[in-house]
Formats: sequence, C-alpha cells, structure tokens
Amino acid sequence: MEQKLIKSEIEARIFTIRGMQVIIDKDLAEFFQTSTKRLNEQVKRNALRFPDSFYFQLDQKEKQELVAICDRLKSLKHSTSYPFAFTEHGIAMVATLLRTEVATKMSIHIINSFILFRNNVNFGQLLYQKINSIENRVVEEAKRIDLIFSKLETQLQPKSGIFFDNEIFDAYVFSSELISKAKKSIILIDNYIDETTLLQLSKRNKKVHCVIYTERITAQLKLDLEKHN
Repeated sequence: MEQKLIKSEIEARIFTIRGMQVIIDKDLAEFFQTSTKRLNEQVKRNALRFPDSFYFQLDQKEKQELVAICDRLKSLKHSTSYPFAFTEHGIAMVATLLRTEVATKMSIHIINSFILFRNNVNFGQLLYQKINSIENRVVEEAKRIDLIFSKLETQLQPKSGIFFDNEIFDAYVFSSELISKAKKSIILIDNYIDETTLLQLSKRNKKVHCVIYTERITAQLKLDLEKHN
C-alpha cells in the first residue's frame, strides 16, 4: 500500500477540526494496515500516553459535518459510535505502539504531510491577510476619491477668506460668487465703497435686498448709488 499511496492522498485525509490538523481513526488504520478496532484498543490500553493534544473523539455535530464534506466517510453516517481524530503527535505514538515496519514508515510520510499541510495553511492565511489589507486600503482610497468628487460636484463655497494685495482678482471672484448666491439679502460693512463695489452688487438676484454700512458718503458715491439704484 505504501508504494501506491501518493502524497496528495495523505493530504486529502487531513482535516482541520477544533483548530487542529487531524486524521480520522478509520483512515489512520488503513494507512497502518490494521483495523480501526485494533488501533483504538491500543489507544485505550495506553490512555496515559494520549493526552487531549494527541487525540480526541468527535461529537455528533463534528461527525455530521465530516460526513457531509467527505463522501469516502459516508459509512460513518449511520454508525452509532463517534470516530477519534489523531494529531501528528498522536499518530507518532500509535506507530510506536503498533510496532510494525509499515506503521513506522507510514508515520514518517504522514507527519511530513502534516508539516507541508500546515505550511500551506499558514501561507494561505498570510496571503489572505495581505489581500484583505490591500482591499481595505482600496476601499478607503475610494471613499476619499468619492468625497473629493462630491465636493467638486456640489461646488462647496468657503464661508470666509483672507486675501492679500497680490490676490485682488481672487478676492473679486470670491465676493462675486457670494453675491450671486445670496437668496434674500446682503449686508455689506465697508468703509471703502466705490463704483466697483456697486458693480459687483448689481450681479445679485433681483429679489435680493442690499444694505451698505459705510463711514461716509461722498458726493461721487451718492451719484454712483443713485445710478446703481
């Protein structure tokens, strides 16, 4: 049997139950060319050599799940007993109890398969974590981009601004947009009112009322106001 058994067949009989990689007693007995009954008898006679980390018995739910995912173990469905699961340490211990050349050689092949299986699982988990991390970063970047486009689409206008001598045009554009967006009224407090200011205010909607507070009204400003009105 050892010559016919390939690595993929051993790996196909390794299951992860309760967070541990195990082989069911039925499969282990087949690997060691003995009966399941004799294998379990050897374990019971040497119970002190088999702590919980070496083997455990499946409960009803675990048995049902195992039968559901593995057609080869369908015969367990109607069995009244619950199979035992052996970790790699338990498998090595069973091999020493059976004391057969087949069990010794097969235990080495099985343990090597356990190591390879575990490395593949760890690599898969690491790869999943990296992919998940990249996906999270992509989602966060997409949210930021959506927020930027949202602001561009709504053309959010700042409520205030500070402009310097070399930013006259920027200040003009800023104030003109505010005036054009007024809905009901505009209140302007400025001691430097001139024709340019009135020209900007002429861009307001017709129903928007405007009040200007300034320190003094010159003769020229009075003429400009009458012309504006």
